[in-house]
Amino acid sequence: MNYIKLIYLSVFCGIISLLSFFNIVYSYYLNLYLNLNTYIYTFLLSTIFTLIFYLSKNNDKKKISIYEKILTIFLGYFFLPIIISIPFYFSIYNLTFINSYFEAISGFTSTGFTIFDNINHIDQSLILWRSASQWVGGLYFLFSIILLLDIFDNSFKKSLTNFISFNKAETLKQSFKIFLLYSLLTLAIFVILNIFEIRMFNSLNLAMTIISSGGFLPSNNLSNILISNAQIIITSSLMLISFFSIFLTYNLIFTKNHNLNFFNEDIHLLIYFLTLLIIFFVFFNFNHDFNELFLSLTSSVSNIGFSLDNSSSNLSFVFLILVMIGGSFFSTSSGIRFLKIYSLFKYSINEILSYSRPKNIFVNKHLFSKEFFQLNEIYKYFLTVIVFIISMLILTYLLTLNGIQFEDSFKLSILTLMNTVNSSMYGLVDFSFYDLNSFTKYYLIFFMIIGRLELLTILIICKKFLFKN
Repeated sequence: MNYIKLIYLSVFCGIISLLSFFNIVYSYYLNLYLNLNTYIYTFLLSTIFTLIFYLSKNNDKKKISIYEKILTIFLGYFFLPIIISIPFYFSIYNLTFINSYFEAISGFTSTGFTIFDNINHIDQSLILWRSASQWVGGLYFLFSIILLLDIFDNSFKKSLTNFISFNKAETLKQSFKIFLLYSLLTLAIFVILNIFEIRMFNSLNLAMTIISSGGFLPSNNLSNILISNAQIIITSSLMLISFFSIFLTYNLIFTKNHNLNFFNEDIHLLIYFLTLLIIFFVFFNFNHDFNELFLSLTSSVSNIGFSLDNSSSNLSFVFLILVMIGGSFFSTSSGIRFLKIYSLFKYSINEILSYSRPKNIFVNKHLFSKEFFQLNEIYKYFLTVIVFIISMLILTYLLTLNGIQFEDSFKLSILTLMNTVNSSMYGLVDFSFYDLNSFTKYYLIFFMIIGRLELLTILIICKKFLFKN
């Protein structure tokens, strides 16, 4: 086995081990002994796998292929949640394996679907573990971006490749910097929320949810946590951290030369968000509390997805569109990605104009950049959209077979593929994942992973096995 594949899994088993040790200390400190043994089991098992993966590594200098990298990440998305599911399975709540695994996958992919109908009845240590599963899942996703950097287009690589080479040592070095930045941002969010008098336990859970673009909450209702307008505004603003590229902050801290190419995508995203903010303020502010609208807006664009109790569902279609568009390529958010949609739109308009006015020359160039659209990039974007539509239709059909109404199935399929938590602002009725049959939970698990991995990776794997060259 190649070095980087095993060390990749070893690192995350080690992180899970540290998180479980923290929960042991936390449970012991608060006398939460009922589930204490579950974290001991998790700590021991994750530590064992950490050592097994690390000691089994082979310092082979052979360059691993993109297919091996993708399969490694696939393996991690299926294997690591098994370890994460242990506290759920052995808890006092008598969860079946599939329910435990579903909760772990939902957290690890930062989706936020939950099998618990009443969060307020869960002990604090398990609530903290749910949030931790999101946190480590968001970090895993960022590490995956670095590992799969080869599949990204040249125009988007520029935010990384100027200071990341593709050798083993440099990849591990930069991954450590991302881990440090991710941890510091989590701490910063936690401190800011505390400053605004949000209870420390809630602040910690919200910090892990926001940085990972997850959807797990430490309470049934967000309105029980955010009780003032100031708390709503600051939480909404902090959610933009998972909307913009985390490498924006990375570039500002760890690079010396800051050129426009580093911030090209973020400039696009800033203009996009400000435009949305103006539209919402002008056209939708009359019938709604703008603070609630602002939270719903930032929550949707960042794919976090939670909302206040009294959030209106009459804008559910608008919010679903924002969820599908998503945020930055290099963020913990999901979605098709704004820059893909923008590129496809601009390219299509230019092509139409070139046919209508053949004497004119229309240049397919990125805004705020000297980079031109490459046809192979455009083709990949189209394929991504097509694969998303096909996946959405398949999942919608499967959900309707389970007796779920078509409209709810359609919305739920979007939220699943976009890894966004189900909440009132998307117009879904009270939905219980606990009551779904096991088969439905298994294919929801599969599609949550598919959505998190980016649909392009699926195409690469299909190409590998369907075509010889």
